[in-house]
Amino acid sequence: MILGKCPYCDDGSIEVRDREVRGKKVKLYACSNANWKSEDGEMYELTEDSICHFKIWQNSLAKYGKWLSYKEVRGLLEDDSIEVEFLSKKYGKKVYYNKHITLNEEYGVSVIWD
Repeated sequence: MILGKCPYCDDGSIEVRDREVRGKKVKLYACSNANWKSEDGEMYELTEDSICHFKIWQNSLAKYGKWLSYKEVRGLLEDDSIEVEFLSKKYGKKVYYNKHITLNEEYGVSVIWD
């Protein structure tokens, strides 16, 4: 499945790839010009023939109670930032709050803290 045009290279498109990390199935949103390899199933590295390094892990915001959907990744590719809903379970209570996220070359996405 193609989600959009890669923001980091000229001719790449963002694809959805299925990966397994620590026994859990996770989506990797990566550029078609980026090839990722893993020796242990946990750490993924670019292969030498990769032209681009774009990647966003579906669970990159899991510590905030958020897994990124196809629609949200498409929104990030179209706009510079999008607003998402996070979940905090502080002191046994569920608290929902909204923050903007943006693309980040090193980590995939970053939260914009006001």
